[in-house]
Amino acid sequence: MTEQPTQLTCTCGQVVLEVAGAPIVSAECLCSDCREAGAWLQSLTGAPRVLDRNGATRYELYRKDRVRCEQGAHFLREHRLHAGTRTRRVVAICCNTPMFLDFTRGHWLSIYGNRWPAASLPALEIRVMTRSRPEGVVLPDDVPNSDVATLWFFARMLRAWLAMGLRVPRIGYVHGELDAW
Repeated sequence: MTEQPTQLTCTCGQVVLEVAGAPIVSAECLCSDCREAGAWLQSLTGAPRVLDRNGATRYELYRKDRVRCEQGAHFLREHRLHAGTRTRRVVAICCNTPMFLDFTRGHWLSIYGNRWPAASLPALEIRVMTRSRPEGVVLPDDVPNSDVATLWFFARMLRAWLAMGLRVPRIGYVHGELDAW
């Protein structure tokens, strides 16, 4: 018996992503880019919070071939922190909901954890880039808190990529840049 896909929506419900199976990794990131982008994204009118009280951004990392946009692709726009960066954060402009982060040369999407209902959010497995956490933040020891991405983390990512035949699918359903300046 195969597991039913999970549907994730933006805040207003006009954008629907469908994810199949379990995530590669369930993580929180405290890198400076995620913290900077998170602060900016959650400052958009009506946007939900992206950063938790420790400055972490929760992600569920999924193989790109296991994520589809079922509805509302015309609302998806990208935001890049810096010109030329390979990382883009994708927002549903209908309600300014951050949906996912796409490392364009990677085989995965990092879907914002706040897109899951709390009861169905996969269990957190690791915190990464904790060396960049805000000064004075003391992290709980409920999961590994790694200064960088660990060998275990990279092994999970590699195993997923090998299962994909070393492909890097392109996400073609994002339509232009976020014009929120």
